Amino acid sequence: MAKKIVVLGAGTAGTIVSNNLRRHLSDDWEITVIDRDDRHIYQPGLLFVPFGIQKSKTLVKSRKKFILPGVKFVLDEITHVDPEKKVVKTRNNSFDYDFLVVSTGCKVVPEENDGLLDAWGKNAFTFYYLEAADVLHRKLREFDGGKLVMDIAELPFKCPVAPIEFVFLADWYFKKRGIRNKVEIELVTPLQAAFTKPKAAAVFSRSAKEKNIKITTGFELNRVDGKAGYIESVQGEKVNYDMLVVVPTTVGDKVITDSGMDDGIGYVPTHQNTLQALKHEGVYVIGDATNVPTSKAGSVAHYEADVVVFNIMAEIHGVKPEEIFDGHSTCFIVYSKGTASLIDFNYKIEPLPGQFPAPHLGPFSLLKETKANWWGKLAFEPLYWNVLLGGRHLGMPPTLVMAGKEVG
Repeated sequence: MAKKIVVLGAGTAGTIVSNNLRRHLSDDWEITVIDRDDRHIYQPGLLFVPFGIQKSKTLVKSRKKFILPGVKFVLDEITHVDPEKKVVKTRNNSFDYDFLVVSTGCKVVPEENDGLLDAWGKNAFTFYYLEAADVLHRKLREFDGGKLVMDIAELPFKCPVAPIEFVFLADWYFKKRGIRNKVEIELVTPLQAAFTKPKAAAVFSRSAKEKNIKITTGFELNRVDGKAGYIESVQGEKVNYDMLVVVPTTVGDKVITDSGMDDGIGYVPTHQNTLQALKHEGVYVIGDATNVPTSKAGSVAHYEADVVVFNIMAEIHGVKPEEIFDGHSTCFIVYSKGTASLIDFNYKIEPLPGQFPAPHLGPFSLLKETKANWWGKLAFEPLYWNVLLGGRHLGMPPTLVMAGKEVG
């Protein structure tokens, strides 16, 4: 009888892990990946759309196109997961499994933020999904001065560096339009600094200061008043705005909540080193669906995929899964059209200066704004579509490498 692996969601994490498992397993293992639509979106590109650096239509391709032959792609809506009976139900079918990989991702829910929907599309926007990024592109072109506020509603949220990149790019964009002197830019965050890691936060804060960007920290969004043009924190603090760009409250997929597998906000409680679901046998969690304390970012999903595949293979061979994953994350931070920085870190080790990926050779510099890093950011897109999604290896280990980093 065929043995079965079911993967929930065919985004970055689900596609990489399905293809990677297919490369490693014999044909008597059936691999099925289920998603509700056939739109694979290159999410790092969403940041570029509002500034006209990239067109939204170039970011969307068919999911099917990137799933290897030998992996069954099912276009259907997942309605329920029963981890006790090891069954996944969809609108039109049901699938039993030996191993389940949960890669259901996360999404922004502006309706969860008081007052935000009243202002939505008028003077409050986001770039966190395709259609919204297009709307913001049009509105930024019309914006001829005033106060632009970038607000993070609450934690966790996707891609922790994206709001910093947004304000840095806004500075570049308004300079290019010759109206930077007419625009105030402010980043408002519930974090105690510009970023979760203090050393990187200090570097970003210095750059923000040089660019005349204000950073307001420890601000937990309570409500948006679009008519009066301000946001108010839980503590009663107010920040006025003419244009609000926001990362609304972010939650995991509803099916995880409906199936009673979540932590209260749609994420699956996950062992932070093995990536096994803490409460269920034979279930692994990857990418934005986990509740592990690292960035919800594409690089994390890529590193996690190696660990999930390794541990599923270990279990198949009767060996205990290993505590391999260390929270590794690698992110380019765009400073302007033409320059970027790079950070590489994990659960315990902060971003450090140095060279990446080759010690002393680079070509990328860590915690430093360079042109080479910008080209690295751009080169990543074809690599993503043509190499990474296929589950092929770049020769980089899933854990943080200290060689080439300056400690001290």
